[in-house]
Amino acid sequence: MPAIAIIGAQWGDEGKGKATDVLGSRVDFVVKFNGGNNAGHTVVIRLGDTEEKYALHLLPSGILTPGCTPVIGNGVVVDLGVLFEEIDGLEERGVDTSLLRISASAHVIASYNKTLDKVTERFLGSRRLGTTGRGIGPTYADKMNRIGIRVQDLFDDKILRAKVEGVLELKGQILTKVYNRRAPEVDEIVDELASYADRLAPYVVDSGLLLNQALDRGETVLLEAGQATLLDVDHGTYPFVTSSSATAGGACTGSGIPPTRLDRVIGIVKAYTTRVGEGPFPTELDDDAGEHLRKVGQEYGTTTGRPRRCGWYDAVIARYAARVNGVTDFVLTKLDVLTGLEQVPVCVAYDVDGTRHDEMPVNQSDFHHAVPVYEYLPGWWEDISEARTVEDLPANARAYVERVEELSGARISAIGVGPARDATIVVHALL
Repeated sequence: MPAIAIIGAQWGDEGKGKATDVLGSRVDFVVKFNGGNNAGHTVVIRLGDTEEKYALHLLPSGILTPGCTPVIGNGVVVDLGVLFEEIDGLEERGVDTSLLRISASAHVIASYNKTLDKVTERFLGSRRLGTTGRGIGPTYADKMNRIGIRVQDLFDDKILRAKVEGVLELKGQILTKVYNRRAPEVDEIVDELASYADRLAPYVVDSGLLLNQALDRGETVLLEAGQATLLDVDHGTYPFVTSSSATAGGACTGSGIPPTRLDRVIGIVKAYTTRVGEGPFPTELDDDAGEHLRKVGQEYGTTTGRPRRCGWYDAVIARYAARVNGVTDFVLTKLDVLTGLEQVPVCVAYDVDGTRHDEMPVNQSDFHHAVPVYEYLPGWWEDISEARTVEDLPANARAYVERVEELSGARISAIGVGPARDATIVVHALL
């Protein structure tokens, strides 16, 4: 059986959590392969006449599906305090988290990196990147500088102490001499990290071995990206990106599954576009239309609570995401948010200083100055939240979906028509 990747095809917050959760009942493993608690998923589960909302930050969305094994892969950076806070919160609500598995090779976010993240962002001033201040970037930098602390290090006191001593020789100098902050003591960091070891131990595995053995047994593995394509450190709108690989290629390096076992790539796109943090955003709306999308779509960060920047659907970046990831299927989410608009613009190309660009401009300066070229489609007023087939949609809503599909580089296989778990139209089976 295959490994399947779910990838954000815009700047994040597209609804990957819901898509993963919908598929979760039919897969055996759900793997988070990049990022940390700097991004979140909100999953709404309908139980009779009531709805239960779960905000997940570090745990894979599969944690909510009984019998599905959720895995935190080697490409993730883990804040252990957040991890256990999230586990405790789910357990209090009756969610079984005992199947969770965590890669022994995942890196751990130490408190000094959270401090560095915050003071560095303040130091940058107007050049700030819009990070969440949760230590993600500095921890990935430590990984690349080969001074990072991994989950497995917590189980060997000598190795843990040696690594903390080494990293604090550098970080302590930076904190005190550059940022005028107190440098933590070695014992303070060692004791903090070691305090999690006993509780962490039952979850820790060789995740690459675990997942490849599952595939050998004919089980299905779902790889769930944090962030999205336009935030990928290599393929995103650099430098306004995250610090990890959020594309289909990152699914392999962040999980230990080889690319030859990746069978399908599902790209998640909103029926409009949002972005959090700094950086260029060609279709951004700074008017009543943008506020309408934000209010109706409840566009506030799951992790940060920050209001998201909102704009119309951008088919240029959808085509780019389809190409970079090898998207086989798109899931179009939040179509219901567009209900009640007289017309719905779709960006089909960019104008940069009088030159039309049908694909992403090759350099960041051109992208920053890109002016969207819009095609205007007629809107609809009918409530679509109970639609479960394409035929249930109003004619104009169907026409919108069909045109977006033509422009985006891959077929649309599912359509989200509301926040609830079952508010999805399946056009083509994803499994």
